[in-house]
Amino acid sequence: MNTPLNPDPDPDRTTGLEPGGSVPPGETPPGESSTSSGTGPRVDPPRGWAMGPLIAIGVVVVLCAAFFLVYAVII
Repeated sequence: MNTPLNPDPDPDRTTGLEPGGSVPPGETPPGESSTSSGTGPRVDPPRGWAMGPLIAIGVVVVLCAAFFLVYAVII
């Protein structure tokens, strides 16, 4: 049965390392990643409320107001 290879390199044979495992100044990777979180042009979401929810809220408010108005007139 074969044993899997160790994916970590041996620090004694890795190029760019100083004795003790430290890295010299010219060998460090850049500070930022060159990849971004998304691809393509950025599309901003639409601002404000859509007309559907505004109409639904308006209908509920008008029905509640009408209910209390009719209730006040009947009593």
